[in-house]
Amino acid sequence: MITKKVCMLGDFAVGKTSLVKRYVYSIFSDDYLSTVGVKISKKNISVNNVEMNLVLWDMEGSDVYTEINISYLRGAMGFFLVADGTRRETLDAAVRLRSRVLDMAGAIPHCLLINKADLTPDWQVTREDVDRLRSEGFTVFATCAKTGQSVEESFHTLAAAMLD
Repeated sequence: MITKKVCMLGDFAVGKTSLVKRYVYSIFSDDYLSTVGVKISKKNISVNNVEMNLVLWDMEGSDVYTEINISYLRGAMGFFLVADGTRRETLDAAVRLRSRVLDMAGAIPHCLLINKADLTPDWQVTREDVDRLRSEGFTVFATCAKTGQSVEESFHTLAAAMLD
């Protein structure tokens, strides 16, 4: 079995912890508790007949006043950028964060998760934004930790990309 470290990155309250809980434990809670530092979860999966242990580093959120602790990225083999579709500024922050991470960690596989798909009518992120990001090489998923929409698919896609 191979082990792959994956970091969850994005602003505060975008749903990083909720996505990890949905993926690893198949649960969702409306209670919001801010992550402090990093919380590590594990999940064993099989991708393309390869047994893999995903070690998910759910990192505390960033905002205009705080920065991601880049030292947590050491050894990462992939990462998720998470944005809240109802808050456009979180998408802009995720795009900026991608450049910092790639500069530090190198060209490792990653996906952008635009979370809270159950609230699509309230989204500030537009279809044009998503199309533009895809044309710039982003792998983008509209996810929902609450319903599970595209959660399994996004984690599987990143895991498969880390095998290449």
